[in-house]
Amino acid sequence: MVEIELDGQKVAVQEGSMVMHAAEKAGTYIPHFCYHKKLSIAANCRMCLVDVEKAPKPMPACATPVTQGMIVRTKSDKALKAQQGVMEFLLINHPLDCPICDQGGECQLQDLAVGYGGSKSRYSEEKRVVFHKNVGPLISMEEMSRCIHCTRCVRFGQEIAGQMELGMAHRGEHSEIQTFVGRTVDSELSGNMIDICPVGALTSKPFRYSARTWELSRRKSVSPHDSTGANLIVQVKGSKVMRVVPLENEAVNECWIADRDRFSYESLNGDERLHAPMIKQGGAWKTVDWTTALEYVANGLKLIKAEHGAGKIGALATGHSTVEELHLLAKLVRGLGSQNIDSRQRHADFANVAPAGQAQWLGSSIAALSEVDRAFVIGSFLRKDHPLFAQRLRQAARRGAQILALGASEDDWLMPVAARITAAPSVWLQSLAGVAAAIAATTGAAAPVPAEADDAAKAIAAALLSGQKKALLLGNAAAQHPQAGALLSLANWIAGQTGATVGYLSEAANTVGAQLVGALPQDGGLNAGQMLGDAGLKGLLLLNTDPVLDSANAAAAAKALAAAEMVVVMSPFKSGLEYADVLLPTAPFTETSGSFVNAEGRLQSFVGVVRPLAETRPGWKILRVLGNLLALDGFGQESSEQVRSEALGADTDLSARLNNASSAAVTLTAAAGGVERLAEVPIYASDALVRNAGSLQLTADARNARYATLPQQLWTQLGLDAQGQGARVRITQDGAGAAELPARLDAKLPANVVRVPAGLAETASLGAMFGALTVAKA
Repeated sequence: MVEIELDGQKVAVQEGSMVMHAAEKAGTYIPHFCYHKKLSIAANCRMCLVDVEKAPKPMPACATPVTQGMIVRTKSDKALKAQQGVMEFLLINHPLDCPICDQGGECQLQDLAVGYGGSKSRYSEEKRVVFHKNVGPLISMEEMSRCIHCTRCVRFGQEIAGQMELGMAHRGEHSEIQTFVGRTVDSELSGNMIDICPVGALTSKPFRYSARTWELSRRKSVSPHDSTGANLIVQVKGSKVMRVVPLENEAVNECWIADRDRFSYESLNGDERLHAPMIKQGGAWKTVDWTTALEYVANGLKLIKAEHGAGKIGALATGHSTVEELHLLAKLVRGLGSQNIDSRQRHADFANVAPAGQAQWLGSSIAALSEVDRAFVIGSFLRKDHPLFAQRLRQAARRGAQILALGASEDDWLMPVAARITAAPSVWLQSLAGVAAAIAATTGAAAPVPAEADDAAKAIAAALLSGQKKALLLGNAAAQHPQAGALLSLANWIAGQTGATVGYLSEAANTVGAQLVGALPQDGGLNAGQMLGDAGLKGLLLLNTDPVLDSANAAAAAKALAAAEMVVVMSPFKSGLEYADVLLPTAPFTETSGSFVNAEGRLQSFVGVVRPLAETRPGWKILRVLGNLLALDGFGQESSEQVRSEALGADTDLSARLNNASSAAVTLTAAAGGVERLAEVPIYASDALVRNAGSLQLTADARNARYATLPQQLWTQLGLDAQGQGARVRITQDGAGAAELPARLDAKLPANVVRVPAGLAETASLGAMFGALTVAKA
């Protein structure tokens, strides 16, 4: 530790720290623009100049290392005059447009100009003009004349997002922050550039000119999308959500959120919102009151139970639903005498489940991902499935961690990948067994299953046998794989031999919570695959899900839904119009109270930030009333807190109920012949909120998802254009319908793998996410 004197106060800080770090520790504010605690030091704004004794001139606090006995004054005349001089230079070219600037009211430059700026400028020449730039549907660069060249946005791209999409061109007063060769900003974390911009140069394009910051109320919430459980501040005007920004929580999302956390709020105010209950009569939709709708549902369920038995009633939900909603849905179905409830619609191996009352989870804290030495990621589209987890692993890689991968594609994760196995999904188990065999050969242990280890498997094994902090992370595709249980068994064996943790990155905000509250079939109940297969269910309750887009087999789901006598859709949106019989408007996360359990098992509760839209009602209240109409016991709860306590108990520490053990047998089979499907769920097709968010659907990620991606061998075999321009292919699967998609080439795909996305209307006629395909030139 080094001790310095700061404004007469003794402060001890780590050797190598800067004066700015000492000031933060002492609670002393030093004005600054370019410094940000999560970014590297640039020292280019000079606003943080301070008076260091014996130094010939003021020194930048952010870039001046502390030395033993250093004496620093931040409020001396020398320091203040230096800071005022810097402010004068910063304001020379800055436009006087505060009254119309979206940053007004939360602008660092505006705040500091009050304390350090002059009342008038001595600069009489013309101010410079920087022309606006179109960088995509999310970020506005309309007023780049406001930019003070702090380069926070540039450094964020390089260091946090992993790609340098913005940079500074030219010199002196001609300097400009811009993309190069006219590109757009396409990172899945790009919205954070808006937050860290200290002036109004980068602003939110969807929010632009819609409200002033002082008109907004700020309320805490939790993201309903991926399993990070990012903490949010939802900003509200009247009863309308206007903007979403991060709430800092170092243990969960630090000070970042993904773009789908930030911009999915657009769907809350969109045209697709369901405003009142509706019943289909004679093929036409009719708006009704709540009493009529709920009595219709209750009578329909009673009739189906009387005529066909309770076993012909089932419920499907998503992990984007709250703990409270899932608990009451499970309770309702079981109260009717059925065990047919599931929230794992995209899964194929339903035997891969934790013991009753327990849940599969991340295997460590989220914060630990930033500190690993080795991370072996199995079956994941990491960047798009889990943007904030990818960001943490990126930081670990910057510190020297080795990232290892097993998957069917070589997507750019924007971090170095030390070793990678790229194989068709049908041979993932065999490939993982090869890693286990390489470890066994080194340690002398008995391999769990005989397998050959190639060079890539040996490299991964060697990496896992070195280092201190290690993690095996199974992604969404590994959880959805037909051999998911065997993959987990092998991962557990490898973790046991190498001292690593093992866990699931987890698909949705409440995947862990859904398991804990029993939103899974028990005692012989039907799983999601069976309910959406040939089980012949007569009554289906759907909570926050459209199974045609959210299940592992879209074609089978559509067929099963069409055959049911009554399908009840509980959703904030007009979804399932072609197969539903009743639509019940269910409140999204901003209009209800509830809880999510994130990947690390952290229970996070939130309250509604606005009143429910029109006739929308919280899902837990709808289910409670429905339970009463069905004369079921245990539906007298008065608050969501009561429901949560009933679902999870009074103890909010859930760590004792997290379990990644697996008893699944590992049996290697021959690789599947023919062409296989690799099905990702695109980042902006993962749930109903993002699917209905207009700006997110205009992004490059949304546009680029609607392609079939072919390997070189198949591309050549079909005689597609060598330049890859305008090619289209026709895809058929499982004897189901066909999809015609534009094609593109990926020479790194395995020779027998075609990448066809799931969760899109364009591919909803196809079958299983893992399975054989037939591809022909359209």
